[in-house]
Amino acid sequence: MDAPYFSTSLPSILHISFFIILTVLLLPPSYCIDDYRFYVECGRPYHCGSFENIPFPYWIDDGRPDYCGRRDKGYELKCFNNEYPVLQFEELKFRLLNLNQSTNNMTIARMDLWDNPCPEKKLTTALNYTLYGYTSTVQNLTIFYRCMRAIPPLNGFECSPGAWNNAYFVDDTLQPGINLSEFNQLCDATVKVPIFKTTAFNEVPVGGAAPLLVEALKEGFEVEYDRSLLVACSGCQSSGGRCGSNSTSPFFCFCRDGVQSGICAPNNSGKKVNRSKVMIIAFASLSIVMGVLLIGLCFKRKFTSINIIHFFEKENLTHQSVETFLRNNGPFSIRRYSYSDIKKMTNFFRDQLGQGGYGCVYKGKLQDGSFAAVKVLKESKGDGEEFLNEVTSISRTSHVNIVNLRGFCCEGSKRALIYEFMPNGSLEKFIYRKAPPKVDHHQLGWETLYMIAVGIARGLEYLHRGCNTRILHFDIKPHNILLDANFCPKISDFGLAKICPRENSIISMLGARGTVGYIAPEVFCRNFGGVSHKSDVYSYGMMVLEMVGGTNNVDVETNHTSETYFPHWIYRHLELDKELWMQGIINEEDEQNIKKMLIVGLCCIQTDPSNRPTMSRVVDMLEGSLDSLQIPPKPFLSSSSQPLGDSSSTMALHYDSIIP
Repeated sequence: MDAPYFSTSLPSILHISFFIILTVLLLPPSYCIDDYRFYVECGRPYHCGSFENIPFPYWIDDGRPDYCGRRDKGYELKCFNNEYPVLQFEELKFRLLNLNQSTNNMTIARMDLWDNPCPEKKLTTALNYTLYGYTSTVQNLTIFYRCMRAIPPLNGFECSPGAWNNAYFVDDTLQPGINLSEFNQLCDATVKVPIFKTTAFNEVPVGGAAPLLVEALKEGFEVEYDRSLLVACSGCQSSGGRCGSNSTSPFFCFCRDGVQSGICAPNNSGKKVNRSKVMIIAFASLSIVMGVLLIGLCFKRKFTSINIIHFFEKENLTHQSVETFLRNNGPFSIRRYSYSDIKKMTNFFRDQLGQGGYGCVYKGKLQDGSFAAVKVLKESKGDGEEFLNEVTSISRTSHVNIVNLRGFCCEGSKRALIYEFMPNGSLEKFIYRKAPPKVDHHQLGWETLYMIAVGIARGLEYLHRGCNTRILHFDIKPHNILLDANFCPKISDFGLAKICPRENSIISMLGARGTVGYIAPEVFCRNFGGVSHKSDVYSYGMMVLEMVGGTNNVDVETNHTSETYFPHWIYRHLELDKELWMQGIINEEDEQNIKKMLIVGLCCIQTDPSNRPTMSRVVDMLEGSLDSLQIPPKPFLSSSSQPLGDSSSTMALHYDSIIP
């Protein structure tokens, strides 16, 4: 029995051994191409006029990527006519006069006051004080414009001929003996400008104070920025790296063979690796592998080698099966992108919108200039079932209430989904009450909330009846409802979806799927009936009740008893016509719509699937008259089941509101 095993396992083990040797031999030059590109691009010196090698964290728009500096954090410099760098804070632009690379200090001057102490707009100097601070060399200069009469203690000058164009200034050296507040009533505008303390106005030249003022303003003033970035970058550069950053981390060190958070490893300096040592390591590795093989054969531990082979085969088969599925079910109406395209459209994952167990969502920009939400999935997503569900389900749809999938990426273990960008994020942040019970939690207004409920119902009706094949979502919840700029709802996250023929009313399914609190009873217990499109109806009903009540039905403040179970609480208050914390009702139409939503929600969560309405009927009920609706029987399921472990969807497209 051992001979066949030896003959089939030994070649496979030898193949693995050969792979290990080849990997070790080729390891030095096999750094990541993208990481090396970061290293090269951020290594180009910054030049502008007489300024050479402007250091990190400053960024100049000379074609280099954003991640080579801190462009988004107030360190962006613009090269003015290729003569000198300009730093801007709100409306004010500052000319860079000096940048000390050994310290964190620099000298800047206001451009609107350069050669002209009488600017069109009278603006007091303001910096981004979270990033910059004045040094001890700075004092304040106060300038008063359009004064009604002369102010003898101060130095005066004229902006233009005329009695109303007198201007005066005073620095901190004279200010202690002068009450400046009384001059504010005499003059039309007051501006404060930092200048160096070394500037003296005690002796005004014969030509008047204006030339002295102009010279002081052109000398500028000194500020300092975050020294920690300078120290971190210095260590990175000393180790042979290049400094950079992104929206989530203020500093990265780009090395020849990867990205580090501090400094590069010693081998990153570019020294050649001793290949004789590599050969020794390679043959030592082979000896170890062969030794393990012989020990395994002696003790007949066949499972070890089988598991090793299975590991590589499983990874390869997973990628192959995904590619085969995409090939057999294509072509798709959406574009397939390369992973390189994904990095470009997200600006190398610069702007993160959200994250979860599925991976991360980044803001991206497509070639047509439109924004997109790019969901990059973690590499540990099993056999790719949820990714394939998402691609095959949404690519079959076209409806105003279904999120638009713009494209996807499947490149080895790298997978991503590209959606239309939803500026208002997901629904749950607008409906859950985090304030005391009597405080209105609806930021949208009851009319908008009602229209959202109708829109979601229409989207589900389309999935159940409007497509060539019926699509069951199985994870309807507020987190998976996205809102566009006009608060039009879009159903998203089809990772748990099932596609079935339209004529099939009952489907077979192994295991429960969905999110606790929204799962229909028949999904986790077949005794309640078969799983069908009515399971989505149940989830929709629970969500609508939450939209009205503003309470998560699985909140920890409830005990899930028959008295506190959320739908039963609403049912009891509706039956007794009690107040439901529905503040902000401004007219009878709002009240009618709220009651329709409550009745529809209770109809949808009936325990028996056959007693639930179809989504077509739900749309009719919401858009019809309240008088035609009756309060349904109370569901006999007193509480939700025990949590299903990690049964919630792991691919939710959920991110905070980001306005493009």
